[in-house]
Amino acid sequence: MAGKVMTKGTLVSLIAEKGGVTKAVANTILDTLAATAVAETKKAGAFVIPGLGKLVKSQRKARMGRNPQTGATIKIPAKTVVKFRVAKACKDAVAPPKK
Repeated sequence: MAGKVMTKGTLVSLIAEKGGVTKAVANTILDTLAATAVAETKKAGAFVIPGLGKLVKSQRKARMGRNPQTGATIKIPAKTVVKFRVAKACKDAVAPPKK
């Protein structure tokens, strides 16, 4: 990975600077976005962040698996998972398609 990963504090500072607001307001905006994304995905099954992507709640079926240490067959129960689908515009901006 090239460079350091942006921290929440750095992102809050950037939002505050670009938006012309205080860091406290920027932090509230970021926390509200995250809380809304979680609540809407839980309730409606999906949450779209335009230009970035979509959080989607998905059901995984029960399946048979294998314990890698013993080789024994085990039953993996069905469960709900959350996936993030990256928007095409974001994907093309980060990793342009080869011509």
